[in-house]
Amino acid sequence: MKQDLIKIETNLKKRLTYPYKWGRKQNDYFDKLTNFVYKISDFDEVIREINHNFKKDKEHKKISNYALNRWYNFWSANAVEKIFCSLPNVKPALDEKDRLVDFTIDGVTFDHKTSVFPKNFPHPIKEAVKKTDELINWLYKNQSQQQRKHLRNRLFIVLYSSGGEHWKLKAEVSWLRERIEKYMEGFNPNYLLKFPLEKKAHTCRRYMGYKLVSVIHR
Repeated sequence: MKQDLIKIETNLKKRLTYPYKWGRKQNDYFDKLTNFVYKISDFDEVIREINHNFKKDKEHKKISNYALNRWYNFWSANAVEKIFCSLPNVKPALDEKDRLVDFTIDGVTFDHKTSVFPKNFPHPIKEAVKKTDELINWLYKNQSQQQRKHLRNRLFIVLYSSGGEHWKLKAEVSWLRERIEKYMEGFNPNYLLKFPLEKKAHTCRRYMGYKLVSVIHR
């Protein structure tokens, strides 16, 4: 696994020389156009694939940015999941295609989500660290409305860089591994947080919005 993580980190860091721009809100149409990013872990190869498929498209630049961002986020998340699943009390999802479960920790299922610190969160980083429950609630309510939207168990990793380029921390796989392993040393399912997040037919459904791996930052 160590060699796999080194390889992923090397490729992710190649992405850092390109600006991180979406150019549009994430949507199902552009997701479908760029789903090839899930199959290609090598950065140079994904660049070739983008140019091959879209070089003559009038929206080449926008599609390229979109594809690179999806590739980057996916393979960073893939590395994080590998890190979790290497730990003794973590088991990978039984069904790799289950979009609601990435792994199980001490018998509790989780969909993991690595996010940058949200610029619209109404509190600065020092307050956010103290208000974990409020931040988790905010992340649930403001998640993407596309394919992966759901209100089931999630484990959030929120990245913050004092320099403002939070997104670059997704490439720091070795550093993330250290922080995750440290967090998991003190993991206790009895301290997970629950939130009432959805109301239907006068019934409040309770979904377990589980504790994030701290707000980790440099």
